[in-house]
Amino acid sequence: MQDGSFTSAPFSLSVDAMGGDNGPATVVAGLARFLKRNPDARVLLHGDKTQLEKQVAKRKIEDKVEIRHSDGVVKMKDKPSQVMRHGKGTSMWAAIEAVRDGEASVCVSCGNTGALMAVSMVRLRKAEGVNRPAIACLWPSLNKGGFNVMLDVGADIRADHEDLLTFALMGASYARNGMDIQRPRVGLLNVGTEEHKGRAELKIANDMIARAAPQGEFDYVGFIEGGDIPSKNVDVIVTDGFTGNVALKTGEGTANLIGQLLKEAFKKTPLSRIAALLAYTSLQRFRKRVDPRRVNGGVFLGLNGTVVKSHGSADATGVGSALYLAYQLGQSGFSDRLAARVAQATAVAIDETAKANSS
Repeated sequence: MQDGSFTSAPFSLSVDAMGGDNGPATVVAGLARFLKRNPDARVLLHGDKTQLEKQVAKRKIEDKVEIRHSDGVVKMKDKPSQVMRHGKGTSMWAAIEAVRDGEASVCVSCGNTGALMAVSMVRLRKAEGVNRPAIACLWPSLNKGGFNVMLDVGADIRADHEDLLTFALMGASYARNGMDIQRPRVGLLNVGTEEHKGRAELKIANDMIARAAPQGEFDYVGFIEGGDIPSKNVDVIVTDGFTGNVALKTGEGTANLIGQLLKEAFKKTPLSRIAALLAYTSLQRFRKRVDPRRVNGGVFLGLNGTVVKSHGSADATGVGSALYLAYQLGQSGFSDRLAARVAQATAVAIDETAKANSS
């Protein structure tokens, strides 16, 4: 596909085809799945032109994709500082640049998380009023929609009370635009639900988020504990990046452990094998419910543009899910709405600081 073969209207998505563990074939396969579901979408695809032309032709999606050649590839082992110095010619850099230049609504990459965040912060810049961006992920839950939102899960290990307020407003906006929850319930993760528990910044954030809830059009449920993360008591879980990342990795490890133990249990004896056959339909339903590929994609929040990070090991199904999430956010005008929420957070924080100084 040659440059300039499309109209001047913005592309739906800008995709880094070379990032991740499985290479461009998997990314293009996921792209084909996404385009079959969303035939009106138009995609800007970055990477090695020779490889991509073959893959795009194989999937017969040439009329919906424009390929932009990039010589370089950000590898999963590359350090963010190294990418910032030498990564200008890579597919990841080009994919982010397209969003920065207004050519596309959302950037999607399966590549190196640290490098993606570093390049995104430098090229897109933090949105006005944001001290620390956050990564939001979807967590399997007992809610009707099947998932809760948690942020931050690793963009920055620190977060003060103003950051946590900003996370609450950004998370509520994400739940509203990405999950169609009109009035999200927001909870602040703590070591207990009692108001006297937790660090000083959590107590201050607790009051600030409660005050911001009416104007932010969300319901604040107060402090929540780790057991509430997959519950139906909350839609958005707010925490710092250190705690959120530990919780995320613990959850992934526990899910893998349960899956492995179930396999071992059902293979233990002839009777257990028969039980597995009898329970096959229920087990498949359970597997689908907790399948991480259905919600593959962490969203970088707090930047002047939206970036979706797909799992590096994602297969075509996972890549397609990340692309669909990005498409939903782009179609909803998420970036502009998020900027409005951040501006609101800044106003609330300034007001709260003034009150604290005057008392």
